[in-house]
Amino acid sequence: MNKEIDTRYTQDRELSWLRFNERVLEEARDESVPLMERLKFAAIFASNLDEFFMVRVGALYDMTLIKETHFDNKTGRTPQEQLQDIFRAVIPLYKQRDKVIDELEGRCRACNICRLQFGELDGKAKKQVTAWFENEVRPILSPQIVDIHHPFPHLPNKGLSIALILQGDGKELLGILPVPDALPPFLRLEERGVHYILTEDVLLEFAGQVFDQFTITDRAVICVTRNADITPEDEAYDVDMDFRQHMRKVVKKRTRLAPVRLEIQGGQGDKLTGILCQRLALAREQVFRVKSPIHLEYLFKLGSLLPKESAAALCDPPYTPQFTPMLNKNEKIIPQIERQDVLLFYPFESMEPFLRMVSEAASDPSVLSIKITIYRLAARARLAEYLCAAAENGKHVTVLMELRARFDEQNNIQWAERLEEAGCTILYGFEGIKVHSKVCLITRREHGKVRYITQVGTGNYNEKTAEQYTDLCLMTADQEIGEDAALLFQNMATANLNGKYDRLLVSPFALRERVMACIDEEMAKGKDGYIFLKLNSLTDRKLIDKLAQASQAGVEVVMNIRGICCLLPGVEGLTDHIQVFSIVGRYLEHTRIYCFGRGDSARLYIASADFMTRNTERRVEVACPVLDRQTRAKLFHIIDELQRDNVKARVMGPDGVYHRKKDGEAPRSCQEVFQQEAMQAPERESARTGKSAGRLLTRLRRRFLEQ
Repeated sequence: MNKEIDTRYTQDRELSWLRFNERVLEEARDESVPLMERLKFAAIFASNLDEFFMVRVGALYDMTLIKETHFDNKTGRTPQEQLQDIFRAVIPLYKQRDKVIDELEGRCRACNICRLQFGELDGKAKKQVTAWFENEVRPILSPQIVDIHHPFPHLPNKGLSIALILQGDGKELLGILPVPDALPPFLRLEERGVHYILTEDVLLEFAGQVFDQFTITDRAVICVTRNADITPEDEAYDVDMDFRQHMRKVVKKRTRLAPVRLEIQGGQGDKLTGILCQRLALAREQVFRVKSPIHLEYLFKLGSLLPKESAAALCDPPYTPQFTPMLNKNEKIIPQIERQDVLLFYPFESMEPFLRMVSEAASDPSVLSIKITIYRLAARARLAEYLCAAAENGKHVTVLMELRARFDEQNNIQWAERLEEAGCTILYGFEGIKVHSKVCLITRREHGKVRYITQVGTGNYNEKTAEQYTDLCLMTADQEIGEDAALLFQNMATANLNGKYDRLLVSPFALRERVMACIDEEMAKGKDGYIFLKLNSLTDRKLIDKLAQASQAGVEVVMNIRGICCLLPGVEGLTDHIQVFSIVGRYLEHTRIYCFGRGDSARLYIASADFMTRNTERRVEVACPVLDRQTRAKLFHIIDELQRDNVKARVMGPDGVYHRKKDGEAPRSCQEVFQQEAMQAPERESARTGKSAGRLLTRLRRRFLEQ
């Protein structure tokens, strides 16, 4: 261990993330959560773990290949030591996963939702499965034996296969039967209720017919996870090379990167495991045996198969994001924003006002240009269509499209091409620096003067995730913010990342330094200092140390951190004035809020940036001040409700372990509060409007009678 690293109030990033994912699995065990939603949380846990191995474990394996020894700056441990810690921590999580799935499937059977094995089927169902196998499945199978003439096949990342030990002619061979991607994850059986059999279980049953010249002595479902991390070094490219072509090659390459994990479901002994480890060059510690299905994505589809009355009992009630009461939906959006700032709170409030603003700008004669940074878009995006329409209407539209949004590269490439065809100017960011900011700038000419409408958000311009993630969207006509945004786009277009801004905090050169200056201001207040941070992750060592210094100066620091938190709170004499809590609920917490101080004098920001080194040093990020009194009040209310949550919130202890809140207050879930408030807002607005109209009518009648 590197003894120069102070580890008294820090913890390993990867272990912190695994504790967060354990919180996701805890939701699958929560009796207050509807059954089908509990299944979804189990599937989310599995999906999260997949990405963790592809990205983080893959990156650590890459680091073990470097000759110079690297020491983690939070723990002082080497990559190899971190990997060992991860493998030890993951084993009990797999056991919890199996236990949760077993319990939930038992509950499902009581509701006539049954995942069945072939041996459980009656004669009619067996005929249906057999016919499906012969007619739909068998014609597209690609079985293979592995011997001197048949090399071990490439097993694609996260693809399911059936692995078999075969005996014939005095030989023992390995057989591989990939589960075709073209097949659905399960076959629904022709019975009342929702009865189904997984496709891999059908192949397990009929493998003997596929390899009919052999005797099968062992068989199991297997899945290989491969290193999918794209490091800054991977992203280096020749200046003369079309960047889109480069990213196509990177995406294609991803499926063939080195294995980092093998999952096995079923099987009788270690012989099959040993053969697979040898063929895949994996250590035994990289193999994880599971009892429940390896792929759990199919669980998301079960709810849609339920009759209405069952869905009402077993699923969350459907919710439609509401139109914000800060705007009149019957008026144009841009004139309203010119009068007053507007803060949208997704998914409780709809993205519709922002989309309408861009749509209005696309056809507004006074609009000169629209500029926007895009990190992720939905596969079907109205925003992109409006930008295309604006370009076709003669507006100058500039889109800085980040092609390296992990796992969304192909979608972004396609949208970039569509936007370019419509006449938009497309920029692709910078070598070694991702553009993760969420900024849209509308430039207008009114009465001979240039005026700006600026939108800054904490989340992506993705209309689908805006209904699933909590995020904030500020729309403002503040001209100083607009001037900063205009300068930001000009600087990005000229590859100048070191710009100077008055209102906005912009990384990679100024955001962290300005945040640390705000922390210094609170430290100067001593015990009267106050900091509230809402983040997805905290890993930046410089900011961790600065927050610890603030605690030692007596500053109260409250942090709502959804996922990774490398700072340990409550460590006596070091971080004892720091509180950390996490919220996992129906919606994914994604909002970033920075608050320094209290009341009217507080510095209040919404931001695209977490406090991670990649955000502060290797990305273009933007934090925007919230200045308008009404929007500030709304943001303070959000901060207050987050801290009052005692249902979904968990408090981190000095050991990094989360515990339930014990405050003695009545149960209160902030997400439920926000949803109820959003649903009641139109009623309050209608009542207020009705009272105003009633008072006006009374005054008119009185005037009429007086005449």
